[in-house]
Amino acid sequence: MMSMTVVESWIEVPLRRFVGEAGAELALLLHPSGQVLAQHGFARAVDVMTACALAAGIHASAGELGRQLDGRPFRGLHHVGRTRQIFLAEASSPRGTYIFLTVFGAESSLGLVRLYFDELVAELAAAAPVEVPQVAPALAEHFERDLNRNLAVLFGRA
Repeated sequence: MMSMTVVESWIEVPLRRFVGEAGAELALLLHPSGQVLAQHGFARAVDVMTACALAAGIHASAGELGRQLDGRPFRGLHHVGRTRQIFLAEASSPRGTYIFLTVFGAESSLGLVRLYFDELVAELAAAAPVEVPQVAPALAEHFERDLNRNLAVLFGRA
């Protein structure tokens, strides 16, 4: 059984439900800065860091490309590979907007992933604590420290 770890406990139940229902092999919930909040299916912290950096970069690039071409950001990106597919989209909650990345295989479909993603977003919005902590913008001087703290929590080193 693949492991799931979260930095904030309110994320776990909605993410666990999504993974089970959508048939996701891998899943990440991260801040647009690239800091991970939850992961499913990754065995190594370096893989999580790499996937987060790529997801944040793709999200930012697609957003700007969409604004340049169509006046609004591209959202809900999908890529089909030989054996797996990737879906990347925004997940909004009262705590802010997050990036969600999932990898799924032939036992699932884009339609199922989108359906359960919409449910995930609604469940995250309902589960998010009412009190929003005052979060300072991600600054370069604190980014690595915060990233390492989140990875340590996710992989049991905290």
